[in-house]
Amino acid sequence: MEARWFLSVIHDKFRKGRINFESTLELLTKFDIPFDYVHVKYIFKASDTLKTGHITIEDFRGIYRAIAHRCEIHDLFKIHSRNNKILQLSDLVGFLRNQQFQTDASETTASDLIAKFEPIEEAKRNREMTFEGFLRYMSSEDCALLKEEHRTVYQDMTRPLSEYFISSSHNTYLISDQLIGPSHLWGYASALMKGCRCLEIDCWDGPNGDPIVYHGHTLTSKISFKTVIQVIYKYAFLASDYPVIVSLENHCSPKQQEVMADYMKTILGDRLVTTTVDGTMPKELPSPEDLKFKILIKNKKLGTLEETLDRMGTDFHGQTGEFEEVETTDDELDDEPSASAKQPLLKKRRSSSKGAGPPRKKQKIKKVKIALALSELVIYTKSRKFVSFEDSRENQKFYENHSMSEGKARKTAKVQATEFIQHNVRFLSRIYPKGTRTNSSNYNPQEFWNVGCQLVALNFQTAGIQMDLQNGKFLDNGGTGYILKPEFLRQGDTQFNPYNITEAHHAITLTITIISGHQLPPSSLSRSNKADPLVVIEIHGVPEDQTKLQTCVVKANALCPRWNQTLTFHVQVPELALVRFVVEDQLSLASNDFLGQYTLPLLSMNKGK
Repeated sequence: MEARWFLSVIHDKFRKGRINFESTLELLTKFDIPFDYVHVKYIFKASDTLKTGHITIEDFRGIYRAIAHRCEIHDLFKIHSRNNKILQLSDLVGFLRNQQFQTDASETTASDLIAKFEPIEEAKRNREMTFEGFLRYMSSEDCALLKEEHRTVYQDMTRPLSEYFISSSHNTYLISDQLIGPSHLWGYASALMKGCRCLEIDCWDGPNGDPIVYHGHTLTSKISFKTVIQVIYKYAFLASDYPVIVSLENHCSPKQQEVMADYMKTILGDRLVTTTVDGTMPKELPSPEDLKFKILIKNKKLGTLEETLDRMGTDFHGQTGEFEEVETTDDELDDEPSASAKQPLLKKRRSSSKGAGPPRKKQKIKKVKIALALSELVIYTKSRKFVSFEDSRENQKFYENHSMSEGKARKTAKVQATEFIQHNVRFLSRIYPKGTRTNSSNYNPQEFWNVGCQLVALNFQTAGIQMDLQNGKFLDNGGTGYILKPEFLRQGDTQFNPYNITEAHHAITLTITIISGHQLPPSSLSRSNKADPLVVIEIHGVPEDQTKLQTCVVKANALCPRWNQTLTFHVQVPELALVRFVVEDQLSLASNDFLGQYTLPLLSMNKGK
């Protein structure tokens, strides 16, 4: 049956006896199997013994088997097939229940899989699955490591914004380094298409009264603020329906601030949040569900939200306000000052405050002018300088948030982890890279997720382990950019401390068997498609869970390496753990070359093969 089917697919191509490489690729595409160009090219050349650039039908059969017929999958098929040729409905149901842990699998489930994956019509009519169908099923999204239910929105989206991790980017307009690289609209489009929900715009006075966006006091190129807002409008909700927070680092004069406000109101229209959900004064932040398809402005604000609601409908053009704020020269502690109308009072308290971190360096007061037209667009996300957790408990409004550099946040988390978590139950915290990361490198976001920080902003343009963790974490909940924090990070009286796991958490033992790889990318340092691959599995979570294990090395095989190694991990806080699979090519005993990786939340992992 399989032989007849195979010949029926390839017959027309071989009417002239032989086919070239392009026709080989076309035929493989007709078989609907994943294949890698480099590997097919390598096997084709090896099959073309006469060096004519053409192969016979038997040569193609060998290429198809080498690319598609994975031995480890065939072994699994034979275990469950009564005659080594087909799986009957009952055989497939047994496989689904015993190997894939689908305890509710039935003959209806099996019939649906046969209808979906079996390419041979005769087998499909008989409600049987051949190895060809089994192969396609095992290589499909149905057998992906990421749970199917986690690929869509499944979490409660009606909790206050502060109870979610929110995908966030830093200096979104930059697509290279922080000093001389280009600013580009693609930075915004790309981040939004990846599910990012918090963008940053650095705004400066531009020529002809038109604000511009760039990294101030550097040689980065400049783009128009208006076009940035237009791009945000176009791409904001293509990947996610949930709200976008636009974080303004505002250096504009009051006159150009009014221009910014006008652009945002006219371009964003009714997507722009300009009042509370129901027009009345709330007691807590709204939920992502409340704010679907809405855009919030995060910026400094004059006065209170109550005052804004009382002034609704007033034209504020030409009106400005002024307040004082404390500015610090210590970039590592906090190099993105935010404002508060009560800042002078907070400064007096600071000398006696028991806030986190070492004593601040030289401080100075500066006066900040803000256009009332822009200030009134700030509803749920008013920027406020962080002083101490005690000050926040006494004075901070639920709609106020703070930005903190990674250095200050790291010190605060290590000294006052539990207080930081309690603070983040009610208030939004944004963490951003320290100013010395001029090459746009990133910090480890995990340490700030561990203490419940929501807006952990990274340089999206810089590939590496930090963005692997970011992308892996936000695969969850349908890639919406919002992930509900674990319950122990959402309770106001929580005593959780990631640096001292003493509470009774649901610790688990994670067992992973690395069976094989298939069509691995060749090493960039290799002159052939040979590689000496190994797999490293890393656990990222609370410090006690941070660990990694690796398999042995398979020599000279990037096409179909087999490991069959089982690695075991004991994870104390699985709710915060990410699992990162890394494939490397061993170049020497002291050096490996990165081939690829995949990261996902531990609790989003499917059981089975």
